[in-house]
Amino acid sequence: MSLDVAALRSLFPALQGGAAHFDGPGGTQVPTPVADAVHAALVQPTANRGMTTQAERNADDVVVGARRAVADLVGGQSGGVVFGRSATQLTYDLARTLSAGWGPGDEVVVTRLDHDANIRPWVQAAERAGATVRWVEFDPATGELTADDVAAVVSDRTRLVAVTGASNLIGTRPPLSRIAGVVHAAGALFHVDGVHLTAHAPVDLADLGCDTFVCSPYKFLGPHCGALVADPAFLATLHPDKLLPSTDAVPERFELGTLPYELLAGTTAAVDVLAGIAGPDGTRRERLLAAMHLVEAHEDALRVQLETALAALPGVTLRSRAAERTPTLLVTFEGRDAADAYRYLAARGVNAPAGSFYALECSRWLGLGDTGGLRIGLAPYSDQTDVDRLVDGLRGFLA
Repeated sequence: MSLDVAALRSLFPALQGGAAHFDGPGGTQVPTPVADAVHAALVQPTANRGMTTQAERNADDVVVGARRAVADLVGGQSGGVVFGRSATQLTYDLARTLSAGWGPGDEVVVTRLDHDANIRPWVQAAERAGATVRWVEFDPATGELTADDVAAVVSDRTRLVAVTGASNLIGTRPPLSRIAGVVHAAGALFHVDGVHLTAHAPVDLADLGCDTFVCSPYKFLGPHCGALVADPAFLATLHPDKLLPSTDAVPERFELGTLPYELLAGTTAAVDVLAGIAGPDGTRRERLLAAMHLVEAHEDALRVQLETALAALPGVTLRSRAAERTPTLLVTFEGRDAADAYRYLAARGVNAPAGSFYALECSRWLGLGDTGGLRIGLAPYSDQTDVDRLVDGLRGFLA
């Protein structure tokens, strides 16, 4: 079985606009069922969550349903799903909570590969606590970050290690399960930024071995919000700042104020669209695993074609080289500005932006400063025509 790209594309009104979208790493286009779910949640009777009125029950159903959907997507427990404004906000909240127990002599480990949302919250929290920050460096020639790289900086003083599930700039997928073994052997916590990974591959938190995991629905066809997933028993040991009258139950103790019910309804719909790729048979979790394998195979096939075509273009350097990577390519041009390529392509209906995309440490480590390069991101709805248009556009730019 292969992914029916034409059927999937028919669900996206934005694709009828004529542009070829390679900007998915910054946020995917939204299918009609997601927009419909957001609309339905907004116009139905709603109130603060409860079980007395229909409006209260509607709100509760939306929240409970979204927790179950995200848990099915990543192989977590619905009682351990926390929603927030974004993965960045949730990571800051988690860092503030965990760092209350840190002090001088403690160490926190971050990597040069990560988006700044999985660096700065930990660095700033460590600095406030008087803890030491240790950096894991990746090989700029290959884009690889290994478990040995992590082991080289982890010690018995390490309290937490934060690693990306996949680089949003060059696509590198570190060996998370092996890294988890290193981290836990040192008695530390393992936090994974799964924002980019979740959009491109099957995720099973038990296999990854992380203690906390964040993702963002708007990267996998949904609305703009974030989710943190952890074992409910672990969350019960954490005590974040909260309002006195708000509940202390898990996971609600981590959610400040009233949740955006319409965005959570859209999140459930996005997960259901992904599950639908694999057809109607099996549990939603089973269908999601099958669907994401199909997505991964489809995107990787297009990636290989695209990389082959790019390699044949003069003066193009491909910065995405890791053996395990998402279909996210960073390219630079000899003697030419990637921002000029971005504008040239945009004028021809091909959306492939340029920059460092908040992966500032990664861009600098690659020798690209704060400028980065042209980022080409494939999505489940990308097709051969899109790839051909991109390659033709770059050929024209270079000519």
